[in-house]
Amino acid sequence: MIKWEAHACLPLHPQADFAPIERFHAAGVNYVSINIGMDMNPLPQVMAVIAGFRATIAAQPGRYLLAANVQDIRDAAAAGKLAIGFDLEGALPLLEQPEMVALYKSLGVRQMHLAYNRNNSVAGGCHDTEQGLTALGRRIVSAINGAGVLMDCSHTGRRCSLDIMAASKQPVIFSHSNPLALVEHGRNVTDEQIRGIAATGGVVCVSGVSKFLGTNTPDADAVARHAAYVADLVGVPHAGIGLDISFAQAGLNDDPPGDYDPAYWWPRSAGYDRSPIARSAYPPIDSWQVLDAALQRTGMTPDEAALVMGGNMMRVAAQVWG
Repeated sequence: MIKWEAHACLPLHPQADFAPIERFHAAGVNYVSINIGMDMNPLPQVMAVIAGFRATIAAQPGRYLLAANVQDIRDAAAAGKLAIGFDLEGALPLLEQPEMVALYKSLGVRQMHLAYNRNNSVAGGCHDTEQGLTALGRRIVSAINGAGVLMDCSHTGRRCSLDIMAASKQPVIFSHSNPLALVEHGRNVTDEQIRGIAATGGVVCVSGVSKFLGTNTPDADAVARHAAYVADLVGVPHAGIGLDISFAQAGLNDDPPGDYDPAYWWPRSAGYDRSPIARSAYPPIDSWQVLDAALQRTGMTPDEAALVMGGNMMRVAAQVWG
């Protein structure tokens, strides 16, 4: 069984320590998608992070593999290595050039979404006035499909996410989003959005962030409850896991340079204190070791739990990545 973590966040700094990612591997995870930048991060910072992360992976070939396809993930698991991919959160680092998608793909980016909480020239964010996918956004969705990158709608506004699902020729995912029906929060997604993802053949990977799970003490059972809601609504093949654990590291300042206002990106009106890390709780990484049992306690069979923990994302990635 392949276990797939659809989204994790190291400090956005080229010298970030990969020890937290190693903890995923120790907990039995076979593939982790690591964030390499968001809309508030300028291109020089994003490229420095990619370069640093690639160097860390390359320096430890017996431990990590930068995966290009699902066979790489299987091969890494068989060799006792952790497979890694990168994800980009927002379209601003594309500089309004669809051609940038293929460049990021060549550097290891395997999934991306188009708006991080706020609107931009491409897409609408979930914490802004409602905005659909723009004409440029449609060209970028086409470029994402053409490059073989997973089309993600996390952090995207509701109307825009539905536009993306309609425009995409490939399955669409939420890499770290939870059902609004269980917890009222602007980052969580409606039943209509969940059904839209399923209609594309995609997967909704549920987050472990406390405010989105609706508990101050998130654990495997809380995550399993949200995954089970998705499975009950649209079927087990459309549920997955993206815990979205963010790791701060002493001595590393990964704030974007210049005039950076966290309250803009994570507005107090949406229930944030200062940033997504401030006063948020996450399930322990060791939750991966007991997630199988937690999913089965919701009524899933062992085979169904295995699909949620990784099989569903392997299926979608096999189709999109080629």
